[in-house]
Amino acid sequence: GAVALVGGELLIGAVLAGNSLVCLSVATERALQTPTNSFIVSLAAADLLLALLVLPLFVYSEVQGGAWLLSPRLCDALMAMDVMLCTASIFNLCAISVDRFVAVAVPLRYNRQGGSRRQLLLIGATWLLSAAVAAPVLCGLNDVRGRDPAVCRLEDRDYVVYSSVCSFFLPCPLMLLLYWATFRGLQRWEVARRAKLHGRAPRRPSGPGPPSPTPPAPRLPQDPCGPDCAPPAPGLPQGPCSPDCASPAPALPQGPYGPDCAPPAPGLPPDPCGSNCAPPDAVRAAALPPQTPPQTRRRRRAKITGRERKAMRVLPVVVGAFLLCWTPFFVVHITQALCPACSVPPRLVSAVTWLGYVNSALNPVIYTVFNAEFRNVFRKALRACC
Repeated sequence: GAVALVGGELLIGAVLAGNSLVCLSVATERALQTPTNSFIVSLAAADLLLALLVLPLFVYSEVQGGAWLLSPRLCDALMAMDVMLCTASIFNLCAISVDRFVAVAVPLRYNRQGGSRRQLLLIGATWLLSAAVAAPVLCGLNDVRGRDPAVCRLEDRDYVVYSSVCSFFLPCPLMLLLYWATFRGLQRWEVARRAKLHGRAPRRPSGPGPPSPTPPAPRLPQDPCGPDCAPPAPGLPQGPCSPDCASPAPALPQGPYGPDCAPPAPGLPPDPCGSNCAPPDAVRAAALPPQTPPQTRRRRRAKITGRERKAMRVLPVVVGAFLLCWTPFFVVHITQALCPACSVPPRLVSAVTWLGYVNSALNPVIYTVFNAEFRNVFRKALRACC
């Protein structure tokens, strides 16, 4: 009893402190406000609710040696919240896998759609589906004939199988498949990017790199009469152009009058543009480099940022820790439902349940170890508090 009480208090404190720090860090630090971290905040919220609504009653029952001394209605509420929050955790991880798969598989469509709205819809769907899975418990499913009021558990075996399949055995393979496809896509993307950069490096026209084999000739002022015309005779006033030549303007590839322009008549102000000549503004516009086409700009926007890639590197560790902590619980849970004659020791049930709840305290530790930005923000927050 005393060990359960001390262990429960430490676990509740660790879950509350770590996940509160995660939510506060993402809310206050702009560098952490990425699409992946919005789902991580939702996952942290599920862990916080678990520490506030489920763990105190679970620890109380463990201190009493596994006996339930409170009302059956409170037990039903505890079971419903337990199912909903555990389901919300796995569904949040599935939502991350869906969002990341779409971002890698169809990046242009992903960037054209509203990112924040899509993430809010996914998070909202996660919580609504989790509540739907847990709702039957609150609707009287646990009120079976011959129920023992001293034991708090899910009484309907069919519902145990249903909830286990919906909360764990169905979403887990789907999530792992999506993560596998996502990271395969990222690997192909990185290989193609490196090959493209490697292929273009020797042909770069300017900037650092190997010198070109023939250095370009220095730019000289252009002859006002062009390559096919003779310069005017000495002593005569020099006109802007000869009858068959165009006079180029300085620093422009073509003259302001065009190839068919004629020299201005003596004594009259020069016409800036003849009848068959383009105005100077049009010539300047033609001389400017072409703008980046919209498709190229969209392709640039479609790239996943380095910060987002760092956030994605944490995901395999988070998923692995979740599966390691919760797989024994669901295996024991569904074994009890499918094989009533099988003898499952109560201590084993208690141990796998504790292991599952420990996962709620692990995620902040994972972020601290595997994400430098989270680590720096956590360090600053702890310095400010202390």
